[in-house]
Amino acid sequence: MTKIIKTALFAALFLAILTPAATYAQDVDASLTGAQLDAAVTQYKALGFSKGLAAVGGGLAVVGAGIGIGQIGRGGAEATARQPEAGRAIFTLALITAAFVEGVALFALVVALGA
Repeated sequence: MTKIIKTALFAALFLAILTPAATYAQDVDASLTGAQLDAAVTQYKALGFSKGLAAVGGGLAVVGAGIGIGQIGRGGAEATARQPEAGRAIFTLALITAAFVEGVALFALVVALGA
């Protein structure tokens, strides 16, 4: 379990590093000089930092959703093993709960990407 969490956190940090690099790679208008050029560079740096934080936030939302759905599956399997006759009801509740978790994670990811 801890290996999966470490891998997911490494992936989120990797994305946080790549996103600002892609932002810095944008071209700056060649006609800008002096203070205009400094302002443009400052804006690109601020944009890269906010995109990097958004990537980390989106990654954490997805990791949290994965952990949550794993807990739902584990709880459903344990409950069904303890009370097999309630298996269909447990499956239905677990499916609905997993859908809610996925919805929240998708919303968090969309908000993070829109930042």
